[in-house]
Amino acid sequence: MKTTTFLLATSALTLAAGSASAIDLTFVSWGGAYQDSQLKAYAEPYMALHPDVKIVWDESSAEAVAKLRAMHEAGNLTWDLVDVTVSDSIRLCDEGLAKEIDFDADLAPAPDGTPATEDFGATLQNDCFIPQIVYSTTWGYRTDKVGDTPPSTICDVFDLAKYPGKRAMQKRPIDNVEWALYCDGVAKEDLYSVLGTDEGVARAFAKLDTIKDQVVWWTAGAETPQLLADGEVVMGSTFNGRLFSAIVEQKQPIAMLWDMQSYDLDGWIVPTGLAPEREAVVMDFLKFATDTQRLADQAKYISYGPARASSAPLVGKLEGTDIEMAPFMPTDPANATNVLHYDYTWWADHRDDLDAKFQAWLAQ
Repeated sequence: MKTTTFLLATSALTLAAGSASAIDLTFVSWGGAYQDSQLKAYAEPYMALHPDVKIVWDESSAEAVAKLRAMHEAGNLTWDLVDVTVSDSIRLCDEGLAKEIDFDADLAPAPDGTPATEDFGATLQNDCFIPQIVYSTTWGYRTDKVGDTPPSTICDVFDLAKYPGKRAMQKRPIDNVEWALYCDGVAKEDLYSVLGTDEGVARAFAKLDTIKDQVVWWTAGAETPQLLADGEVVMGSTFNGRLFSAIVEQKQPIAMLWDMQSYDLDGWIVPTGLAPEREAVVMDFLKFATDTQRLADQAKYISYGPARASSAPLVGKLEGTDIEMAPFMPTDPANATNVLHYDYTWWADHRDDLDAKFQAWLAQ
């Protein structure tokens, strides 16, 4: 198990549960720049306020479901707070491995008093998931290869006459089939009902057939920025943070196409079975770490949007630079005029079937 320990100086502390002794907590995340942003925006400020809390980070979020199942079966729960995807939170919640949250009671309201449920809005996906960040799968394009009129809608991806050249697309049906149906004339609110039929799936693949021979398929988020940088593709989909790095840090001639960006979320679950004194401190941390200011603070370190509406106006500059972060955030109003809200529950029910059909289509 790979862990990194961050400990500030200790002093007397009256913990949320009422004890006056030190407490060690294990938080689980994904490592890298994302975990570092959590450390800087949430954990270090919280430990500064509560010096007798020590937070140990475990980078096992990709294995969260399997490991929490095993811990509960063994009766040996060693994690206190876990960062997960929405789909994993649904499984953990359904299996009783994640605590149900009373959002308005357990989380802070917005500064103007707006309840947490209204401030988080559509990012609240189930009773156990506490959202942190919004990221998206969206499109980047080479600014020097699209002429005087850059692409402005997702359907420009399917226009080989206007924008000739290769496209990079993720090697999975998710997002690709929604974009295909949308650009074949299906209203956004009807996408999943149409996709739930054999005819709808065939229609999506038929639309993808129109560009199939111009697609480079990727499986890792770093591939599209590299393909764009090398000039091997004119446009490509990937995670918005990857494009931010290519544009801002590497200064590549790339711009972002936000139309029909596919929203995705990351957030916390609290494992069930915590001792009451530990759970009390975890819940106190969550109230602090998910308030309006803290979620905005995370955006100083990574280009993922805060999950609360009230945090968006507070997003400032990349730490240590004069680079404004808002233009690179999925949640910035200028970027969020037409968003695809990925349907986690629908895909949980249909993923195996669509994966099989997608692989068969690729092989044709």
